[in-house]
Amino acid sequence: MTDRESPIVPRKSRRIMVGNVPVGGGAPISVQSMTNTETTDVAATVAQIRRLEQAGADIVRVSVPSMEAAEAFGRIRQQVNVPLVADIHFDHKIALRVADLGVDCLRINPGNIGREDRVRAVVEKARDLGIPLRIGVNAGSLEKDLQRKYGEPTPAALVESAMRHIDILDRLDFHEFKLSLKASDVFMAVAAYRLIASQIDNPLHLGITEAGGLRSGTVKSSIGLGLLLMEGIGDTLRISLAADPVEEVKVGWDILKSLRLRSKGINFIACPSCSRQNFDVIKTVNELESRLEDITVPMDVSIIGCIVNGPGEAKVSELGLTGGTPNNLVYLDGKPSRKLGQENLVDELEAMIRKKASEKEAAHSQLIASVRKVAD
Repeated sequence: MTDRESPIVPRKSRRIMVGNVPVGGGAPISVQSMTNTETTDVAATVAQIRRLEQAGADIVRVSVPSMEAAEAFGRIRQQVNVPLVADIHFDHKIALRVADLGVDCLRINPGNIGREDRVRAVVEKARDLGIPLRIGVNAGSLEKDLQRKYGEPTPAALVESAMRHIDILDRLDFHEFKLSLKASDVFMAVAAYRLIASQIDNPLHLGITEAGGLRSGTVKSSIGLGLLLMEGIGDTLRISLAADPVEEVKVGWDILKSLRLRSKGINFIACPSCSRQNFDVIKTVNELESRLEDITVPMDVSIIGCIVNGPGEAKVSELGLTGGTPNNLVYLDGKPSRKLGQENLVDELEAMIRKKASEKEAAHSQLIASVRKVAD
């Protein structure tokens, strides 16, 4: 994307570190996903984590339901670079073990660990090793007494559950944690996050849990998280889809890019196409998106099929294509550059985009080197 700043004013929150990734305190909103392989299948889990990292995941969560999985987690930790969160329920010994094996964050609810001495053991281990916690409240697993009290999951019930867990950590003087309040219902999740955002200053992990398949889940997550992010609420996010976890990362990045909260890779501006188009817009955009997924340099690229809106979009893009007869016109940095025919259109566009991306990356590296030189 271009260097336009987002008008969103972020909620003030304290900062924690998940490995080398800052969360909260004005840090860029991080994108997370979760593996769906068997954790004990180390090779498969490592392969999936590497795919997630390549797609842009800042943090990856791994379920650790047993001591066998904990030992596997240790071997996984040695083979990947991205920070890892261990998802643990009920057994505090698993949390203690993965802490020793290099976990970067523990997703653990103090209230379901059991006796306070067990919770204290986990908290003290986390304190000693500098490991933050994530409290995760979910509408589908509320405490039974809260279900009886409220009759059904509600925003207030989610917040009350969260505050119980927070109170335990407060008594133990431990504040290095982030919190999620997830529901599959958009209204419930948004209301719960709004309530808790005004009561605590810890980082908030956003998500619409069990959102659905790729299309429906993307829509629900975009609406729910979009509402919260527009209000400055949220420090890290995970898109929960019944799909390849890599798609979760892509959707997360697309949401952040659309709100100008982060920029990575190409932001395609493309028309839906109509009978005025002078080339196959949909096929061209799909091909370019598929071919250029490896580019991480932020760029705005407009692909418009005719001269009605094409020139206007191209003038505010770093590279723009406007359909024309007999040839299409390419703009670079808002100015007409060259004409392209229909033959080999995608190949030629790909080459030009890659060249522009390479130039941008080189210019950025030169700027960083100059700043460091001045600082030295």
